[in-house]
Amino acid sequence: MRKLRMSELNRMDVETFRQSKKIPVVIVLDRIRSLHNVGSIFRTADAFRLESIHLCGITATPPHPEIDKTALGATESVPWKEYSSTTDSINELKSAGYHTYAVEQTTSRVWLDELVLPENVTGIAVVMGHEVTGVDQEVLEACDGCIEIPQLGTKHSLNVSISAGIVMWELFKRLKGGI
Repeated sequence: MRKLRMSELNRMDVETFRQSKKIPVVIVLDRIRSLHNVGSIFRTADAFRLESIHLCGITATPPHPEIDKTALGATESVPWKEYSSTTDSINELKSAGYHTYAVEQTTSRVWLDELVLPENVTGIAVVMGHEVTGVDQEVLEACDGCIEIPQLGTKHSLNVSISAGIVMWELFKRLKGGI
């Protein structure tokens, strides 16, 4: 056994990625303050060939050296759009036929592994919240539902980029047949 060289991974170039069919998932970042988290989410969205990222509120936008440090070029491949308000993003996505979920701990949530994806929707939008305060209440109320990642340890939450990666992986597994 040996590690593969980069040239052996057969990854597509940025232009081919841009033209390729995407998994119909939009990641909506609700006031993410850490530039490293933003970059990490871009890189993971690239890995799973997701449709786009919406950067809302105080969430920083590319180009930025601290985002680039973890994104490693994914800000060039993954389309993104900036919104002053997360609810503006949600409303636009819902108008376009997306089903919207917040990833949050609420009184009315569905465990990620038990989530039943709706049929006949354009795509899925997933809202990831602020590292300390989570998804804003106004945003929760605008979403179609809430997803929670099951956890068994003593901590009450995961890092937002880790949570985003888990959710992206689960949606990728379920939707990859369409690409």
